Amino acid sequence: MRIDKFLWSIRFYKTRSIAAEEIKKNRVSIGTSAVKSSKEVKEGDIIKVRKNQIDYKIKVLQIPKSRIGAKLVPLHIQDVTDKEQYELLKLRKMSQDYYRNKGEGRPTKKDRRDMDDYVGNDIDADFTDWDDFFGETDNESEEDN
Repeated sequence: MRIDKFLWSIRFYKTRSIAAEEIKKNRVSIGTSAVKSSKEVKEGDIIKVRKNQIDYKIKVLQIPKSRIGAKLVPLHIQDVTDKEQYELLKLRKMSQDYYRNKGEGRPTKKDRRDMDDYVGNDIDADFTDWDDFFGETDNESEEDN
């Protein structure tokens, strides 16, 4: 089976064309050499894939006939990725999830929207009744002129 079709069939990539693009960008290799999309995959091959800034290593146990369900993937491949790579991925996710503490720095766009929702912009409260300021006597004298 071609390597692009294999990576698609074991659900490593969502589409076969995405798998082919990644192979073209030299992010997939068998052993130490980069491969082309037409490279045939055999049982026992160790495929190295660079995805999400970490290097995955996959050992081929069986070649599926076509795309398989997610529950059947462990029957066809074995994950031999270094634990250090998963730790790097975990650290990257934690650094992306970082959010500034309350009261530090300028408010973000989301913070400003939340503040606007809390305060609320009541249009009727912005307008005042001018009769209260001038009194009815001033208005009556203007109408007489």
